[in-house]
Amino acid sequence: GAPSWTEQAPTIAASRLLLTDRAGRWATLQVGRHGRTVAEVAADLGCCWHTVNDAVNAYGRPLVDDPARIGVVAALGLDETLFGRVGPFRKRLWSTSIVDVGAGRLLDVVEGRDAVPACAWLAARDEAWRDAIGHATLDLSGPYRKVFDTMLPDAVQVADPFHVVKLAGQKLDEVRRRVQNETLGHRGRRDDPLYRARKLLVLARERLDDTAEAKLVGLLAAGDPRGQVADAWTAKEATRQLYAHTNPDLALEWVDGLSEAMRDPSYPPEIQQLGRTLRTWRTQIAAWHAAQVTNGPTESMNNLIKPHQAGRVRHDQLRQLAHPRPALRRPPQLDPARHRHPRMTPLKLEEPSKDGMVLWMCCWVRARPSSSLSSRWWRVRARCRSMWSRAWS
Repeated sequence: GAPSWTEQAPTIAASRLLLTDRAGRWATLQVGRHGRTVAEVAADLGCCWHTVNDAVNAYGRPLVDDPARIGVVAALGLDETLFGRVGPFRKRLWSTSIVDVGAGRLLDVVEGRDAVPACAWLAARDEAWRDAIGHATLDLSGPYRKVFDTMLPDAVQVADPFHVVKLAGQKLDEVRRRVQNETLGHRGRRDDPLYRARKLLVLARERLDDTAEAKLVGLLAAGDPRGQVADAWTAKEATRQLYAHTNPDLALEWVDGLSEAMRDPSYPPEIQQLGRTLRTWRTQIAAWHAAQVTNGPTESMNNLIKPHQAGRVRHDQLRQLAHPRPALRRPPQLDPARHRHPRMTPLKLEEPSKDGMVLWMCCWVRARPSSSLSSRWWRVRARCRSMWSRAWS
């Protein structure tokens, strides 16, 4: 018979890839430049997810690893984001975005949100490139501060103003919720004064008109007998006023005076903690007034990761991400708790037994409030009998 033969044509298709060279480059362009998901491109080509993902990794990896792609960076930003959830228990996988803040350009995404991956990425760059970085922006994150202290010791660290003001707002909300529970003995309800004032408290002082300001003063007088919420609101506004000027010489003095005042024992413990945080990050907070750079571009780059996480490309740095599939959900509880008291979980038996059902019923009733024990006993007993009957039917 006629002899058979084979021929290698890398110009048509690369080795060990199922897409042609033209189709692989087109898929890489769609995912990398136009921000489409791998699943969408796979649906257009009529192939599986792995086929497109392998092609995008093969053609896109040389582009990502090209040293000329990054260029000179004057300001570098780090920020963490939730990359995805995998497994039956929806385990969270975090990643760190490395962004050129000046150009608003995503440089790379590394695994985890601790200091080691980011330090390894910076260590892979040459020393001249690292020395050219003049500013390093970050939120109030200890691991990222360690990254800059270790790898970029000459760069000026700048704390993001948004996160500083956000922290002051969070402490105000913690004080409001604590005073609410101490005063009325329960969480905020519709007619409670502090609950009604929750949105007015987070508004900026200059955004309150006369009516809103009078309403806020009245609600605080009714629901804040010791004035702790009012003190927390004053501390929040003082933190905001820190960024009302751009004088570098006055900034550090302002931060020191503000943190010292907040650490006064007469203030609520939440505000004292805010004062200690301001003291810890004093130089990074005051550096904004001279640098005028924020971590906003880094936060915006997280939007490239968050939407359609399940269908995006899987890189080598994040190989633990499983193939996109519907995550398994926990089975619903047999009787959702409608109270704040702890409840023991049902026994997990290999095979249902009458003794196990009775024991679960007794543990469940024992954890209920004593006042409602008699009223709930027969309902629980009927429910467990029904469950036991269905298990053995």
